Amino acid sequence: MARTLKIDFVSDVVCPWCVIGLRALEQALASAHDEVDAAIHFQPFELNPAMPPEGQNIVEHVAEKYGATPEQSAANRAGIRARAAELGFTMTGTETSRIYNTFDAHRLLHWAEGEGKQAALKNRLFAIYFSEGGDPSDRATLVAAAGAVGLDPETAHAILASDRFAADVRAAERHWQAQGISGVPAIIVDDKYVIMGGQPPEVFERALRRIAAEG
Repeated sequence: MARTLKIDFVSDVVCPWCVIGLRALEQALASAHDEVDAAIHFQPFELNPAMPPEGQNIVEHVAEKYGATPEQSAANRAGIRARAAELGFTMTGTETSRIYNTFDAHRLLHWAEGEGKQAALKNRLFAIYFSEGGDPSDRATLVAAAGAVGLDPETAHAILASDRFAADVRAAERHWQAQGISGVPAIIVDDKYVIMGGQPPEVFERALRRIAAEG
């Protein structure tokens, strides 16, 4: 009989390694379904909490934050695109792409969990940003994303026009920071085991089978 595991997936919707990590984790769970049944809860993490509303050019941002040259940035994007493609996800970012603040996206994801649509919204937001070049900080874009996955657009608009779930998201961010999470993706299994980064599917599968067996 498969053992049910609780998985907290701490991530941001503009984090490319979070897409890679999620796709690899999903493939691992499909392969290990004979031993592992998992409920994934997406938890908030902002890569750039101080990012202004207009966002920033990705090459400029990476240079400021990590000291990468334009050539290094381009090589990194190519490597990430290749890894994502191996997992069936298309990334279309270029040197003109921008990175944005994601606080409102996390507020909608918090709401979506209670509606049973969190995973669908998370994947839609990943597609908007990485595959379609959209702006996940734009409220019209967020409302449309909510509607696309079966959430009520009017409720989504009302949430974004208010401060609903802001305190919940801030509290969750503080909680995971207090647990020592300073980079994403971070995958926490049963509040005990931590797997960091966009690992290959087989790495996730081995870890999940081992954790299930220990239970």
